[in-house]
Amino acid sequence: MATGLLALLDDIAGIAKIAAASVDDVAAHAAKAGAKAAGVVIDDAAVTPRYVVGFAAAREIPIVKKIAIGSLRNKLVFLLPAALALSAFAPWLVMPLLMLGGAFLCYEGAEKVWEKISPHGAHKHEEKVGAVPQDPRALEDARVAGAIRTDFILSAEIMAIALATITTDSFWMRAIVLAAVAVGITFVVYGAVAVIVKADDAGAAMARGGNGAVAALGRLIVRGMPPFLALLAVVGTAAMLWVGGGIVLHGLYEFGLKTIGHLPQDLSHALLPSGGFLAWLVEAIVAGVFGLLLGAAIIPLVERVVAPLAKRLRRAPAA
Repeated sequence: MATGLLALLDDIAGIAKIAAASVDDVAAHAAKAGAKAAGVVIDDAAVTPRYVVGFAAAREIPIVKKIAIGSLRNKLVFLLPAALALSAFAPWLVMPLLMLGGAFLCYEGAEKVWEKISPHGAHKHEEKVGAVPQDPRALEDARVAGAIRTDFILSAEIMAIALATITTDSFWMRAIVLAAVAVGITFVVYGAVAVIVKADDAGAAMARGGNGAVAALGRLIVRGMPPFLALLAVVGTAAMLWVGGGIVLHGLYEFGLKTIGHLPQDLSHALLPSGGFLAWLVEAIVAGVFGLLLGAAIIPLVERVVAPLAKRLRRAPAA
């Protein structure tokens, strides 16, 4: 009897060790994948706050929550199964789909630049493509939908990078690691966004309720948040253009257009052969300029072809 009990406990201990090793493997793979995707994660955190700016303070956290839920749905419901299926059955399709997503980011970024340069022209374009909400609720819904669409592309890039770093052949291990990356990154990004959008409220509370250094810090936060959010909006737009342009350029390189696809790296190496941060900055600027030009070329295509076609398709069932 005692021997049987000891054998059972030994078996349980063995199962526990295997489970612990599996958890460690998942954590290690997830950490490695998350680190590889860190650049896109930072871009995601920089892009999102601009969708919240301009709303009443009481609506900021609910809006961030809606976008975070949409982001998690993007990753777990759509992107995770799609990434696993495509990697198993149609890996050749991954790059074209990423390039389409990159082109969409370029379009979004170029639209934001146009809005700053020519607000009237950008507004007319939005009217033609049906993107001008008519009331505050519709505006909030449109902002949330736009944020979730942009997040979908950035999340696809994150999941693709994560999948490429997972070395295990086990289907279920890849699925679990991708799910861990999806949940972890979503909490990190939207936790940071929530802190950013509520920082001015926290500063105001510190200024009112504190004294001395605490009150002074609160006033500094309140004064500093508007220019910080304005800077973050610029960084977010630049990130969309840089990431989108970089995705398309990488795709062009993979499809044999090596001169165009490798242009950022070639220019960077010609100007700064020693590499380093400045070389990376040159690559990012070249990719961003390419993204801006591509997005500017897509704007009239969306206005004259894509939007009218979409309107006809929406009307078709009622006809």
